[in-house]
Amino acid sequence: MNNLTTRHLFHLSLKAGLPQPIGAAPTGTRRIVPVEGGTFAGDRLRGIVLPGGSDWITIRSDDAWHLDVRIVLQTDDDQRIAMTYQGLRHGPPEIMALVNRGEPVDPSTYYFRSVATFETASQRYGWMNGIFAVGKGYRPPEGPCYGVFEVT
Repeated sequence: MNNLTTRHLFHLSLKAGLPQPIGAAPTGTRRIVPVEGGTFAGDRLRGIVLPGGSDWITIRSDDAWHLDVRIVLQTDDDQRIAMTYQGLRHGPPEIMALVNRGEPVDPSTYYFRSVATFETASQRYGWMNGIFAVGKGYRPPEGPCYGVFEVT
């Protein structure tokens, strides 16, 4: 019980829309970023991210970004899977300034992790209703990307 094991689930690339500032919240400054689409691909499933998702970001007083994302995955065999994940993104101020401006940055220079759950009525992908997944992210200019891993 001293080790945590994972299995690669898929690579996820999201296309982010323009942030909509909401303003001050008790835990920081809130903004909502629409998810306009994207792709995911792994050995067991692949497909597209449907438009209409969103990321409710809270920029905390310590400048860490808390992510709260809801998206819908549509597999290449036309099944739909709801994906919800929470994440944290933070790092040295000079690195995060580059990331926030949309400039390419070495992902090893900042922290970007998430934990995800899934919900589907699909019999083929019903196994996803019973797993947690973790993600290791990076932020190119077009939108966030993650390696997503099932916790086994």
